[in-house]
Amino acid sequence: MNSPATSASPGPTSVAEGGLIRVYVWDVPVRLTHWLLAISIAVLAVTGIYIGHPFITAPNPAGQEFVMGTILAIHFFAAIVFSLSELARIVWMFMGNRYARWNQLIPTSKDRWRRAWEWLKFYALFRPVTPRFVGHNPLAGLTYILVYAVCVLAALTGYAMFSVYAGVDSPMRVFSGLLPLFGGLQTARWIHHMCMWLIVLFVIHHISCALLVARAAGNGTIDSMFSGFRFARQEDLAAEEAER
Repeated sequence: MNSPATSASPGPTSVAEGGLIRVYVWDVPVRLTHWLLAISIAVLAVTGIYIGHPFITAPNPAGQEFVMGTILAIHFFAAIVFSLSELARIVWMFMGNRYARWNQLIPTSKDRWRRAWEWLKFYALFRPVTPRFVGHNPLAGLTYILVYAVCVLAALTGYAMFSVYAGVDSPMRVFSGLLPLFGGLQTARWIHHMCMWLIVLFVIHHISCALLVARAAGNGTIDSMFSGFRFARQEDLAAEEAER
């Protein structure tokens, strides 16, 4: 899609045409959790909207159709996939390769803060070309931390609400202690609803920015979330190595 050259044989790094190097950036856990989160968010958003505003009129008694119960079950299982994927990605911030690590999300050096500012200028159209990057660009990484916080809040409020309807012996009852912290059931529902729309807005922003960067950088940004490989200049790799 956005590969500027034909890649060489697979490997951690390989030389491509045009002075670019084919680098294995996103390992399997990063790509897997990325797509599981994307799919589960889509299912959660659709089913969540229906739960809040049911629009299907069943011709038979509710006990026979069980429409809302089915939607709730789908929503709950998607929430489990969402939560486990998010947890796995957080764990992988401490176990993954150098591009998956937590310090690629939280700027820990003056240079990354400086480059985050340069990326902000690029997104605001005050800079015509992308700053150098190989893995997460510093501004995107910082944004992902905020998004993960919203995702955790969405999960906790969702499980807190579910605990009200869980059986007496259900392990989900442990989340009932969160309800007072969220201000009660209705406030938790409102927070959960707001988190959903913040995540949906982020997804729209994320896709548009990925398309913009893929076009401007020409480094296989979108392709990399399928193959794991991205293209970079030798000086970009050397600069990131110097940061370690």
